[in-house]
Amino acid sequence: ADVDISVTPKPYYGADGNKAFGISGTSQELTEGLEKKLGAFPFPSFWGPMAGLPCTRWIAQATAEIITHETPNLTLAYLPHLDYDPQRFGPTGSDMPKLTRELDQACEPILDAAKAKGARVWIVSEYGHCNVQSAIEPNKVLRKNGFLVCRDGPFGETIDFFASRAFAVCDHQLAHIYIKNPGDIPRVKATLEETPGIKIILDEEGKKSMGLAHQRSGELVALSENNKWFAYPYWLDESRAPDFARTVDIHRKPGYDPCELFFDPKLLFPKLKVIRKLLGKKLGFRTLMDVIPLDHSLVKGSHGLVCDNDEDCALLAGDGPAPPLGKMPMTNVHGLMMNALGFTEED
Repeated sequence: ADVDISVTPKPYYGADGNKAFGISGTSQELTEGLEKKLGAFPFPSFWGPMAGLPCTRWIAQATAEIITHETPNLTLAYLPHLDYDPQRFGPTGSDMPKLTRELDQACEPILDAAKAKGARVWIVSEYGHCNVQSAIEPNKVLRKNGFLVCRDGPFGETIDFFASRAFAVCDHQLAHIYIKNPGDIPRVKATLEETPGIKIILDEEGKKSMGLAHQRSGELVALSENNKWFAYPYWLDESRAPDFARTVDIHRKPGYDPCELFFDPKLLFPKLKVIRKLLGKKLGFRTLMDVIPLDHSLVKGSHGLVCDNDEDCALLAGDGPAPPLGKMPMTNVHGLMMNALGFTEED
């Protein structure tokens, strides 16, 4: 993005496959100064089975530092604390009052810094979570019907995207279906429409009506039923699952995997296993951090559909002239913020 200041978690990747945690941004002096003052960014708490409060606290403290010392016209900060347990356990299975208090306390440095500078604070949420009961696996459906092709090998099966006629990229309660030959679209659509748990398949007109007709969208977009979500697995035999399936690996997996928020419950002492593997890695041994479950029934929360209840929707809390009461497109936030800063959208 064309910004003057940025800070984001970004690991370092070695040629030997090793990874070292760190942050990146503009300027380099800024990121180095933040790490010296606040300590290393707590990467394990940002994503994975140990994801939780520490990363939100660090981000809030870093945001306060930037507001205090850089005084930007507009500062955007992502505080992820409420994105973890509601996905693990669902909103009704999470202690939401406790989580909200923790987030409120973590925001204290931001609020203090903003007050000292006379800055206004807005709260903009991306989505509201809903309870889910089970997952849909569209790639397995496509494979069983001859549209998706896999390549087996020493590290398990992987999707052969060049040979496949169709595949699904799953993201919570939406799945983008990419289809090589336009002539296959009707058959793929009919096949998926027969799949239990899928609420609707959007074609070109359907995507336009939902605001999903982006040039990178799939030829079809599937929406799940309210209590379902889409999982990426494509293997039909668990013993042939790829080695990365049981690890935190957002780059190799062809879709979002909320199972990465859990330790495999079959492991007796998962954290001890992680420590042992980390020690082996430090000693120079190759190691696979295979502590993530393949059991999608563990996941109790998701998001992505239009909310049935207003209480489950994303919210906007700000100041200045109030927008019209009721629901509004999330894209309207841009115009509201521009107006609050004294600009028009054309500016």
